Amino acid sequence: MSMLTVGIGAAVLFGVAEVASWRRNNRRDVDKVGFMPWRGIALASAAVALFATAFWLAGK
Repeated sequence: MSMLTVGIGAAVLFGVAEVASWRRNNRRDVDKVGFMPWRGIALASAAVALFATAFWLAGK
């Protein structure tokens, strides 16, 4: 598996986490909080995407 594939997967996960975080912030029922740390998942996946893309570019 190339680093570009890892970077693309992490970028997709970042997008999903941002949408889920937005949905959590704009929910109708304030008491239904959920249990996933979407902000942390988004930040970690963004970091993985950046590093994987940098390693892929360095290996070219």
